[in-house]
Amino acid sequence: MKTFILTACAAVLLFFAAYTAYYRFGVYFDLRPDEPVTTFMKTEGKSILMERDGAYLPFEIRGLNMGVGIPGEWATSYAIDKKTYLRWFRQIQELGANTVRIYTILQDDFYNAFYEYNREQEENGREPLWLIHGVWVNDYMQNSHREAYDGDLLETLLRDCKTTVDILHGQKVLSLGRGLGSGSYRKDVSPWVIGYIIGVEWENTLVVYTNQADGALNSYEGDYLCTTEDATPFEAFLCRAGDGIIAYESTRYKQQRLVAFSNWPTTDPFSYPVAVAYGREKYACVNVEHITSKETFQSGMFASYHVYPYFPDYLEILRRGGELGDEEITRRLGATIRATLEYRQSKLNAPSILDYLREPDYRDYQNRYNTYIAYLRALNRFHSLPVVISEYGVSTGRGMAQEDANTGRNQGHMTEQEQGQAAIDCYRDIMDAGCSGSCLFTWQDEWFKRTWNTMHAVDLDKTPYWSDYQTNEQYFGLLSFDPGAEESVCCVDGSLSEWTRADRVIEHNGMELSMKYDEKFLYFLVKKPGFDPAEDTLYLPIDTTPKTGSTLCQNPAAAFERACDFLVIIQGRENSRVLVQQRYEALRSTYAYDYYTEDPYITPPAKDTPVFTDIYLPLIQRDFLRDPDQAEPSGTKFNTGALRYGCANPESPDFDSLSDFIFSGDYVEIRIPWQLLNFSNPSEMMIHDDYYECYGVENLHIDALYAGVCWDGESQCRIPMAAVPLRGWGKKPTAHERLKQSYYILQDYWRQLDQAEQIGG
Repeated sequence: MKTFILTACAAVLLFFAAYTAYYRFGVYFDLRPDEPVTTFMKTEGKSILMERDGAYLPFEIRGLNMGVGIPGEWATSYAIDKKTYLRWFRQIQELGANTVRIYTILQDDFYNAFYEYNREQEENGREPLWLIHGVWVNDYMQNSHREAYDGDLLETLLRDCKTTVDILHGQKVLSLGRGLGSGSYRKDVSPWVIGYIIGVEWENTLVVYTNQADGALNSYEGDYLCTTEDATPFEAFLCRAGDGIIAYESTRYKQQRLVAFSNWPTTDPFSYPVAVAYGREKYACVNVEHITSKETFQSGMFASYHVYPYFPDYLEILRRGGELGDEEITRRLGATIRATLEYRQSKLNAPSILDYLREPDYRDYQNRYNTYIAYLRALNRFHSLPVVISEYGVSTGRGMAQEDANTGRNQGHMTEQEQGQAAIDCYRDIMDAGCSGSCLFTWQDEWFKRTWNTMHAVDLDKTPYWSDYQTNEQYFGLLSFDPGAEESVCCVDGSLSEWTRADRVIEHNGMELSMKYDEKFLYFLVKKPGFDPAEDTLYLPIDTTPKTGSTLCQNPAAAFERACDFLVIIQGRENSRVLVQQRYEALRSTYAYDYYTEDPYITPPAKDTPVFTDIYLPLIQRDFLRDPDQAEPSGTKFNTGALRYGCANPESPDFDSLSDFIFSGDYVEIRIPWQLLNFSNPSEMMIHDDYYECYGVENLHIDALYAGVCWDGESQCRIPMAAVPLRGWGKKPTAHERLKQSYYILQDYWRQLDQAEQIGG
């Protein structure tokens, strides 16, 4: 009996040891060394081909990027469940896309759903959904003291490459994934994986530091990839990673698929004139043409780029530099700085983008002057590989961070209809430029995201718990998460059906003010009997912080019962706006020198100053070549306090997703995003403290705000105000899914395109 028990225990221990070695640590023995390696994807010239019924046919990557954020959760929580993924896959394919791109290893729910969805598709004779899988490098590694060959970066990347391959073949168990997903990956989804994109948008500092620190490591000879004699150490680092993932999959699984390395304009393969190099800090290059495939790599490489129409506007800066002229550029830069820039550009050992641009390149299918398509044409003309624009898109956020000077495809402040048309225009530019595919950014909005020009204004540890309409980065999706478990508490559409007497804040001289809020907006309803939008002006003073504020406003002239921080002015359809007391203006306190050429901390505005000013968001922080003889502010800014008239109900044919207010008889309905009133975290009702006491943005908790209302005929009297209690929702926001109008606009376009190709074919 003892012998039996010992034998059984030994067998169990042996099983778990073998299981752990195989599924957790990737230990294996190649029992099929002579079995040929296969691939169903390969490249030929600038084309990507897929094997179908024994023949390789052209395949257009028409993809959608997919993040992992949902309301109330960080990306690293991997909180999206299998049921949600199955629904999303169906909607993505119904959109007209054929590929999903993910950036990193996800929870096993994603792969289980992907397997189940595609099995069902094929069993019913339908096209499956294809997958491009990324291998991630975290931001900390890029922005630390490390160079690319540091063990924490290189060895982690190589290990993650192998882990990714095992997961896709259903041969991995992963826990404590160091920021990656985890689970039991036992579904083989490799039949639908067309390729890998290794890496991220590389920081130019990491590229330059690696090239300088590891000058001798400028070559790599692998079994499947090798570098050319012109390669840099950073390019050799990429070659090593690419060869590693190909070698592992070829040896263990006898398969190969496409490989690309993530890139973007900041590290594109070109050098630029000094105006661009100075204005947009272009001093690093990554050229994948310096990595070549051996005959053992049957599948092939493609060149992957993230290219948006507004960033970084190299060719627009190039045009403006040409208008200044060579002598003026030298005067503005100074001879020493110019010589330094020219020397740095020469050390890049990179071709000039001017060698790959033609004058006709700047005209798109509408004959518009379009620097976006010109840049894409230059990229495609440069490369011998297929070019895939693996990120492009625009945001429907109310805030904006960058303007596209030529086509109006801005980084933010685009309606859902404009987003749909911009997606079509970008897609057409990409395909007209000769690219082999594209992936739109992105499938779903993600509340946790941040943007450089608002991140100073919010609590970055609490962003998943509210929808910040001022942060454009949160709204690139075709799928929106609107507040409310099933529907929003209010739609600014002129209907009064959502409002009750319980929402009433104050009554004054026949006027009434009501208010409510959710995870995205504060809503106001104003009633003025006999209201005439063309003649009457309404004033809504708001007091949030006890630290500052004024009982008077100079322009327009108004007086308040309490010291107020904001004044909402409804003055017709074109001139309505929100003003902020100058002491409480976030732009001045954070970016004053770039936008006002002064330091407000030397002589800060008085706590009770009656000066109220427009509310701005910073755009470009400095002019690309500032004239040293002029003392004008170098930064450009966007008046985000301007209010937009229209209907905000998604069910209405007049829907305008950027609408802030609407008239309806004697009523005005208004919605104000939280950050516009200096809320840094409304989930806990945190606002900005006094900037000049705290020397920057710090958080202050409030449990109520005060609001009032009057019209211009009585604004000289002190406007009475009443308290509105505020209770946060903590870490439990509510939200429901809604496909944006951009989804249906793009769906119609792709459907028509496919029908035309079927007729033509």
